[in-house]
Order: sequence, then C-alpha cells, then structure tokens
Amino acid sequence: MRLYNTLKRRKEEFVPANGNDVNMYVCGITAYDLCHIGHARSSVVFDVLYRYLKHKGYDVNFIRNFTDIDDKIIKRAGEVGKDAAEIAEKFIGEFYVDMDKLAVERPSVEPKCTEHIPEMIALIERLIEKGHAYATLNGDVYFKVRSFEGYGKLSGRNIDELESGARIKPGEDKLDPLDFALWKAAKPGEPFWESPWGRGRPGWHLECSAMSEKYASLPLDIHGGGQDLAFPHHENEVAQSEAATGKPFANFWIHNGFVQINSEKMSKSLGNFFTIRDILDKFLPETLRYFLLTMHYRSPLDFSFDALEEAEKGIRRIYSALAQADAELAKTKWKKSPFPEELTAELDEIEKTFAEAMEDDLNTAGALGHVFSAVRLVGRVAEDKNLRKSEGGRDLFARVKKDMAEWSAILGIFEREPAEFLTELRDNRAARAGIDPAKVQELLDARKLARKDKDFEKSDAIRDELTAMNVEVKDTPEGATWDVL
Repeated sequence: MRLYNTLKRRKEEFVPANGNDVNMYVCGITAYDLCHIGHARSSVVFDVLYRYLKHKGYDVNFIRNFTDIDDKIIKRAGEVGKDAAEIAEKFIGEFYVDMDKLAVERPSVEPKCTEHIPEMIALIERLIEKGHAYATLNGDVYFKVRSFEGYGKLSGRNIDELESGARIKPGEDKLDPLDFALWKAAKPGEPFWESPWGRGRPGWHLECSAMSEKYASLPLDIHGGGQDLAFPHHENEVAQSEAATGKPFANFWIHNGFVQINSEKMSKSLGNFFTIRDILDKFLPETLRYFLLTMHYRSPLDFSFDALEEAEKGIRRIYSALAQADAELAKTKWKKSPFPEELTAELDEIEKTFAEAMEDDLNTAGALGHVFSAVRLVGRVAEDKNLRKSEGGRDLFARVKKDMAEWSAILGIFEREPAEFLTELRDNRAARAGIDPAKVQELLDARKLARKDKDFEKSDAIRDELTAMNVEVKDTPEGATWDVL
C-alpha cells in the first residue's frame, strides 16, 4: 500500500514500524460548536483508512483526541453564561450524534485534553530542561522555535520567511515572535490548573504531543488531520515532540483536502457555511458519506446541493443493483446452460482494480468507479433472460453480493438491506419535493380498488393525479410501486 506522505512530499510504501501493529493519531475537534462538512470529510477519510488497515489485517491503535479546553470554548461559554466544561461535553455529545449517523467507527482511544494535564506539564518540564522552552514572569511558557533545527520540515516553511511576518502581540512576553505557547497563564475568570509556573492551561499544540506519547510508542506510524492543520499545529507538534524525545514523531503525515462551497471557501461571513445537520435535514446520511468519497481525499471537494443530488443518484444505482441481485437470487430454478467466461473474467478484473485503487493512496474515487463496473455487470446479466436464469448467472450475482459486502465494510456505504434503504431514500426525496408518501399510498390503494372493479377510467385518472404530483407509478407482478419523477 502506498500513501502520500506530506513530510516527504511523495507517495511511499506504507510499512508499520512494529510488524503488524499500526499506531495512528488523528487530530479531533475543538468542542465548542456543531460540526460542519469539513469535519465530516476529515472524519470519513480517516475512518476509511482505519477500516482499510483493519481489512488488510493490521492491528490498529487509532487515537483521536478531543480539545475540551481552548480560547474558543471559553469564549462560547462566556457568551451563553455556562461553564467551559459544560460546553465541551455538550458538543462532544453532538459530535457523536453526527458521526454515528455517518457510520464513522469509534477509535481505539479518544483522550480529552483536560484529562491529561499532568502529562502535558511533564512534557513542558522536559523541554525546559533541554533548553527548548522557557517560562516568563507572568506565568506563560513558550517553545523556542529556533532551538529546533528542523522547524519547517513538515510544512516546507522557511524560518526567515516566517520571521518577516511574525509579531509579538501586546501582553506577550516571549523572546522571539516565532515562539509559540506551551502553557498559558490564566486570565481572571478562566478555567485553570495548577502548575510549576502558576495557574493556567495548556497551549493547543501541546496536547496532541502529550497524548500521542501516552497512548502510542513513537514514532507514530501515521499522524493525520485536515490540510489546514499542517501549519502551524502539526509543525509545532513535530518540533516539541522531537525536541523532547530525540525521536522522529511520525513516519507518515496524511492530510485531507479542503471542502469548498460552490468553488468558494466555506465561511459564515459569506453565508455558505453548512453544518452536518444542515445537510442531513435534506439528505440521508449515507448520501453525504458517499459524496465525501467521490473525490480523492487530498483533492479539494466542491460541495453543492446539486452535487449531493448527483451523489444520491449514484448511491441509488448501487442499491438498485443489489436489490436486483437479491431478486434474482431469490429464484429457485436455474439452468445448467453455458455461461460466458469473459463475464467471470470481467468480475475478476473488477475485484483486482478495486484493490489496486485502495492500495494507491486510498483512492476511493477510483474504487467507486470499479463498484459501478460491478453494478453495470449485474445489469447486463439480469437483462439477458438466458444468462440470469443460468447457474453461472446465479454464481455471478452471489459473487457480486459477496464483493459488495467486502467493499461496503471498507467504504462504510451500501451496508443496509437494499429494499429498506431504497424505500427510505424514496421517502426522503419525496419530502424534499413536497410529496406526502401517505397521500401517495392512499391514491395507490384507491387505484388498485378501481382496477379490481375494472373501472379503468378512474384508475387512469388517479394515475394522472399521481403524475401531476411528480410521482411515477410502476405496475409489477407484485403490485404497483412508486417513485419520485
């Protein structure tokens, strides 16, 4: 398996440092608000990586933290007149609600910043002892950026260029504009913890270094997060961890790309800011997860509701193929007629190319392309009366179902029972179109009764009424079904 390593700026063969064990740390949320689509993308990307590593047989120790004390949390608490801890707990709970809907699996460990203050203080003490950090008279502690020779190696930043834009803000007592806070002295009314430097709280960058070292041996095999974290957050993690331990911090750095809204950066000021819940008010969670996997994880992802409707069509096609395979496999009579070897060979190739896509830097977009090759193969066989009734056809349907089950476990999509999902999807689309499923069913029942009474004029009138409601009626041997036009 080859993964793009931000540290080396190239794809490299992924080989864990310790045999079959993989230590993976991914930066989690700062718990002060509901999660937006950018959080969804990062969570789903690393969930797929976690699933795929387990699929390959690795024993994965997946660590994802919660920042539960931070300037933003303190500010939000002040705005609503609540305790910072209460705010953090509320939005950690809301995070789980959203991630569970998106089928994001729970990591092995989910440490919280406030539960690891002793480890952070110990790390600061080591940095001071080694000459990489210093305390100020007002109780702040800063990391000496120039004391770490490799600063900038992850993000490709140059210290001289950074210096030209750096300033010491009023109230800061640091020696160099580039130095960053490891410990912040508490301001009046802020939460605090006791430390050798006085009451205060840890700096944001420090927590991930301390918790990484507590829950995994260094170097980490993988450290991940959004592209926006590469600098300064991850760069600072590298500096403080490697300065303290003398070891590489992580062998692979993996960063997912940004989410754009209609080709613009998502921003509350632009009015194009969407939380996960804004989207799930209109679309099913699985549609959103599918959409997030339709582009390579390192590429920018352009979100729009039109794009989400296209994604909905895609997930619907996959489930329809699975339902079609189920319907064929439910039959009991099969013919021992010849089955074209090239169709079996085609499925062999699909299975191979799906795996190749995932092995090539977790290319879910490419992998989904091969899923649709399997979907088209099911359709071609099902449309041919001789093939679908043959034992070879039965075997192909069963094999595609087995493949789909394996692929769904990796991608976290099309895991549900097809008929149930398609009904839910239809009702979701109906709701967006202002169609009442109960009213549709009432008209279908009336149409059925009219047809039974051979009142075809009334039956046709009901069908016309349904068409005017943007409802398509299909008559099948099992009865009438409906969908949104």
